[in-house]
Amino acid sequence: MIELQKVNKVYEDGSHVLKDIDLLFESGKINVLIGPSGCGKTTTMRLLNRLTDHTEGEIFIDGKNIAGFNPIELRRQMGYVIQSIGLFPHMNIYDNVATVPRLLKWDKNKIDERVTELLEMVNLDPEQFKKRYPSELSGGQQQRIGVIRALAAEPSTILMDEPFSALDPISREQLQNELVRLQKDIQKTIIFVTHDMDEAIKIADQIILMKDGEIVQQGTPTELLTNPANDFVREFIGEDRLENSKSMPLLSSFIDPLVQAIRLSESRESVIERMLEQKSFTYPVVNVNNKLVGQLSLEALLSGDFTRLEEAVDPSVRALSIDQSLDDIFEHLEQQEMQNMPVVDQENNFLGMIDMKNFIQSFRSLYGKRGEM
Repeated sequence: MIELQKVNKVYEDGSHVLKDIDLLFESGKINVLIGPSGCGKTTTMRLLNRLTDHTEGEIFIDGKNIAGFNPIELRRQMGYVIQSIGLFPHMNIYDNVATVPRLLKWDKNKIDERVTELLEMVNLDPEQFKKRYPSELSGGQQQRIGVIRALAAEPSTILMDEPFSALDPISREQLQNELVRLQKDIQKTIIFVTHDMDEAIKIADQIILMKDGEIVQQGTPTELLTNPANDFVREFIGEDRLENSKSMPLLSSFIDPLVQAIRLSESRESVIERMLEQKSFTYPVVNVNNKLVGQLSLEALLSGDFTRLEEAVDPSVRALSIDQSLDDIFEHLEQQEMQNMPVVDQENNFLGMIDMKNFIQSFRSLYGKRGEM
């Protein structure tokens, strides 16, 4: 966890670029700093690895004040991806990715395995790319290498300073998708600076919108789109995006409040009876704390040989998160063949079920209307 408390930054010429910043970067999430030029977003990020030192206030990483860290050691513990990529042109791709692990004196076999793993992670064939030089790669491929180099030493935190802004639109979109996909696997704390609101909405778990060295609003993309704090936020987001967000039905509007989850304490007979009465043969299952633990089918109840209900539960089912983006939802749906899907909050508390047929029909209708406009 990274926390800023009453942080100020004043330069020698008297420029007060950060003013009493109180901020918590969510662990394991993509935290996007955004705002107009000169708002303080890049300065805020550079404070975290002490490329810039703050004037007042305190910054904590996992409860430890960074003032007590050796700046060089601190930077080696964080990944850093910049706009100009910053690959060493005289080094091949293997050596570029291996830079920090070597500084940390990793064993060669461990470095070999890590470089191979990372190249495969971003769909670059290790045998084909390890011995190439940056000049032999496209801009998008170079930026992929920049990202995995930041991951090489397995840091818990990655700083990304407008990493995709110099790319063409197609490469940029591909890298955004790649980052979101990677984050599902690596679960790092990412602090991402951008000036592009579309990019922020697409990738962020938390958006921090800044102006004149202050935080104007922070929250999920949905929170900013549906409840902008003031006229500046509305103007920065843009009326088109705000209007589009209004026409997008929230996932919560599809939840059927009548569908109750099965509790592990229920009897086999009562669950079978309920399924037959409701003519619904697959139900979500929750524990005593209302946490989703899986699903239970009528087929498993009738054919299984078990003494406890939990033995028949299928734990592999994935749920939709109440604040998931549309891209994530439709990607999820492609991987699941279910008529109904459970929905949970960020703490995995069961919220209800949605009828997938109604959900998809609603969006088909919505996009059909847009196409006629």
